[in-house]
Parts: sequence; C-alpha cells; structure tokens
Amino acid sequence: MADSDSQSSKTEFRRLLKLAELDVDFSTVDKKLDDLTKLAAHITGTPISLINLLEANTQWTISNYGLDIRHTPREDTVCQYVIQSDEPLEISSMTEDDRFKDKQYVIQSPHIQYYYGIPLSNGDGNRVGALCVMDTKPKDLTDTQKDMLDIIADQAMNCIQNHHKMKVMQEVIDNLKLVQQKVTHDIRGPIGGIIGIAEIMEAELEDPDFDEYRRFLELIKSGGQSVLELADDILSNDFRLSTDVDEYTFQTNINELKAKLLALYKPQALSKSIDLYAEVSAEEPERYFPKHKLMQVFGNLITNAIKFTEPGGRVDIELALIETDETTLKFRVTDNGKGMSHERIEEILSDNPESTAGTGLERGFGYGFQLARHLVESLNGELFIESKPDAGTSVNVFIPILLP
Repeated sequence: MADSDSQSSKTEFRRLLKLAELDVDFSTVDKKLDDLTKLAAHITGTPISLINLLEANTQWTISNYGLDIRHTPREDTVCQYVIQSDEPLEISSMTEDDRFKDKQYVIQSPHIQYYYGIPLSNGDGNRVGALCVMDTKPKDLTDTQKDMLDIIADQAMNCIQNHHKMKVMQEVIDNLKLVQQKVTHDIRGPIGGIIGIAEIMEAELEDPDFDEYRRFLELIKSGGQSVLELADDILSNDFRLSTDVDEYTFQTNINELKAKLLALYKPQALSKSIDLYAEVSAEEPERYFPKHKLMQVFGNLITNAIKFTEPGGRVDIELALIETDETTLKFRVTDNGKGMSHERIEEILSDNPESTAGTGLERGFGYGFQLARHLVESLNGELFIESKPDAGTSVNVFIPILLP
C-alpha cells in the first residue's frame, strides 16, 4: 500500500509539473477556447460547458459557457475524478451519487443533475484538466455527440499547448535580443579602443620613414570602423517575431502582477472571510519583464496562505524589484494563520510531503510548497519559509529576472 501511495504521489506531482510548464495565465482566456465551450454545449444540447485545469488545491475554469465561474476548491469538483483516468466520466444522476449529492451546486442553483467530462491530456499521459458539459435535467448523449466532444477536447488541449509554444518562442526571441545587445556592446568596446590607439600612434608617426606603418594603421582604423558600423546595424535591427503577438503579451510589470494576483485570489480569500492585501515597491513600476511561471509560483503560495489562515484573518502580499548587480523580483506572502514548526517546514519541502487540512478543513493535496519550490529553483531563484506554531507564516521568494 505504501509503494502504491508513493507512486500515486509521484504521478500527481509529475502531472502538476506538466500543468505548471504550460504556464497558463488563469486570468486571461483565449477566445478560441470560448468558441469551443460554446460549440460543446450546442452539440450536446446542454446549458453548461466548461474547460477546467486542476492545480494542487484549486480548479481553474479558463473558459465557460452558461455558468459564470472562475475557480472552485478542488475537493468540491467532479473533474478531480475525471483526471484519474483516460476514459470519460459520465454521471447520469448527481443526486444519487454519494460523492456529489450534498454539493452546493447540486442541492442549490444551478442544480446540476447530469455531468459528462473528458480528460485533457498533454500527450505524455498527464491529464491536466477536463472539458465537461452539464445539465439541470437527465440527459442521454449519443455516441456521435460523445465523439464530437472528444474532438473538441483535443482541440482545447491543442489551443492551450500552442499558446504555450508561442510564449516559449517569444522568450527565446527576448533572450536573443539581450544576447544581441550584449554582443554588440562587447564588440564596440574593444574595437573602439583599437581605433583610438591607432589614431594616437598615427599622430605620433610624423617621420616619412614611417609611411608604411601609417598605411597599416589606416587599415586598422578602416577595418575597425567597418566592424563598429556592423555592430550598430545589428543593434538597430528590430529582431522580433513576425506574428500578431503583442510585444507585451508574455510580459508583465510589477503593478500588473499585483492586479492579477488580487483579481485571481481575493475572491478565494473573501469566501473564507479573510482580508487579502498587496503592495508593491519598485523604482520603475511600469518596467516590463517576463512573467514566465510567476503566476504559478505565487498562486500556489497565496492559496496555501489562505488555506491555513482562520476566518477573519489576514494575508499580505509584498512585491518588489531589487536593483543590485542584477535585477531581482522579491515576493513575500505573510499570513497570521496556524503557523508551522521547524520539523513541519522541513517535511513540506521534502520529496514526500504529507497533506494537512486547512483551518476550514479544506483538504490539502500536499504539493503547494513543493511545487512552488521546484518552480522557483527552475528559475534560478530561492525560497525561504519563516514560521512558528500559532504565529503565522511568511514565505519569501527571490527570482532573478531579465529586463528587456
């Protein structure tokens, strides 16, 4: 049994890593996904269709039709069962299923009665989410309708993956721009120095006997000037993707990052009567930088802070850009919740963390800190946890960033 649990744990963590690698911005919806959810609902004749991605503690609805919803605690969802198998999950009567008959969305509005969900797989066997349709009355989908939903689910996954590929391409381009600027700068310095020395030596060689040397110096100056002109030409080129992607589609600034985090996680905090605040500190708050995996890192840590804070408590977010030899993004989330012992901190940062119930008895999946730490390290950053039992917790993250 222990081996089975360990294997299940590794499988789930691997699934969460694959989802994190897609780097989905849960606050931004691709219009193509909205078209697909609408199509799924029309084909099946159901009033509701959703595309959901499942993180460690939260189900994010990245596209919806017929039900205005953005996030749901994972423990309350049907899709948590869909991602456990490659096969679709059909529930003919939610009111007769012990897992769901007491859920709010069954006994209250929208009174879901029928559910059909298809796992969204990235092709490596990792099921990151689900496409589902739901109805408020009994339903019987035909084989043709189910086949069409399979096709729509594949298209939804393709859209998510293609968006990620575009993001990776843009990051490569941005990095090439930085290399381009550095190389041209490194060329200009030495060549400019050589030209300067050649000019000094030329001025010193007035004797006619040195005419041959002056000719060589002139060649050095001429060749060096050509290299400088080439460097200027390279530096002035606008090297970017010839696509419709906006220059800042895959970037953010510290104020935008703050706004996104509050928009996504303040509703979670309010649902538990917790105050969530955020403040920023930056000399240039409008300066853009890559947002690669930042939402995944910070989102997991904020969700954990909310989870372990009592109703009526408070969670504070601090964001700062620190300018030293390099630019570092600092993120700090502090809560006045349950806190942790030193032993517990070591455990949650280990390779086999144990799940712990939150203050509202939320069921944890034991991966929030572990996943955040892994992502931070993949970004060459550092994560530190400060906590004591009954004295709250502060998590500090420092991530070096490349500024365009």
